[in-house]
Amino acid sequence: MAAAKSANLSRISPLDMFVWEGTDKRGTKMKGEAQGKNINLVKADLRRQGITPIVVRKKPRPLFGKAGSTITPREIATFSRQIATMMQAGVPLVTGIDIVAGGQKNPRMGDLLADIRDQLAGGTSFSEALAKHPVQFDDLFQNLVKAGEGAGVLDTVLDTIATYKERIESLKGKIKKALFYPAAVIAVAIGVSALLLLFVVPQFESLFQGFGADLPAFTQLLVDSSRFLSANWFFMLAVIAGTIFAFITAMKRSRAFSQTVDRVMLKLPIIGQILHQSAISRFSRTLALTFKAGVPLVEALETCAGATGSVVYETAVMRIREDVSVGYPMNVAMKQVNLFPHMVVQMIAIGEEAGALDTMLFKVAEFYEEEVENAVDSLSSLLEPFIMVIIGAVVGGMVIGMYLPIFKMGSVI
Repeated sequence: MAAAKSANLSRISPLDMFVWEGTDKRGTKMKGEAQGKNINLVKADLRRQGITPIVVRKKPRPLFGKAGSTITPREIATFSRQIATMMQAGVPLVTGIDIVAGGQKNPRMGDLLADIRDQLAGGTSFSEALAKHPVQFDDLFQNLVKAGEGAGVLDTVLDTIATYKERIESLKGKIKKALFYPAAVIAVAIGVSALLLLFVVPQFESLFQGFGADLPAFTQLLVDSSRFLSANWFFMLAVIAGTIFAFITAMKRSRAFSQTVDRVMLKLPIIGQILHQSAISRFSRTLALTFKAGVPLVEALETCAGATGSVVYETAVMRIREDVSVGYPMNVAMKQVNLFPHMVVQMIAIGEEAGALDTMLFKVAEFYEEEVENAVDSLSSLLEPFIMVIIGAVVGGMVIGMYLPIFKMGSVI
């Protein structure tokens, strides 16, 4: 009987979204959205709320598939915060998820939460329901929720997860900002150069043909480059696109290649230091969170290895895990990988001796998050004038190259 009931629950179809218009008891016009199995049930639900439905229709789907094609980590963080707040206010978990699902603007997020709600209604635990969506809820999220369920502090754990994800996303944003400026300098310089070579230099070339004299070497180089780009721009564009595609594919499929790229990035001036600090911060905060939730240290290290955002650091953390699993203190294992600063190793050693490893890891994470923020701000200040210099040099150099023959004729006259 129980098996049949479970089978029936598993066949429950996801609710559809409807848009409605109606009037309340005072005759005031109202409109909104509601989820339901069909129009009649939605109308009945509206009447129970004291609303007289006038129009109820199924919400049309977007023309090109579902809007909001991806579920972002920030949406997951917001979901965690909302559910934690509702549970702390005494709202049952299933009801809370149903409320949050109904207010989602991203249909995919709404469908995801509706599926989790249906599984919970069928008797599945929250951690097991999340495990069926590993892309949105990673091992860290699942392990923490499982630990929270076991300890009866799920609301506190969800609130902690929300704070963690918000901090990590903020840190990722700072790293992207740090990497964007150098990329922007290169992209703008290449773009301006290409435009000048394609549209400006040919105008001067027709003028130079009437001079009847040899052009200066720099001017001739610009003219030849313009001719080559004009004749082969499509081929060069295809090469650039192919190179980018091959690079991204190699990064995804080849761990050795991605590790090599990661090592090169970590050795870059300024940028490399920011990436080091970011990886240490993410490692420390993730390990502190999992360890504080009661996850064994060896398992916690395995969980947080992939959260560092660096293949080099991920490999190092897995080596630390292997050493810790055979009895080495964590600070000794960290020394062996020769990647973490002396200060971090010493703070970990103090935390282990005092029995406050999670507290010390949180302090390390806060310190390096602040370092990353300061470094990114400094980099932005340094690169703003640098961008102007680069663009000025590119444009100015080409302008001078085009006017050199004119200056040469003026000196002869």
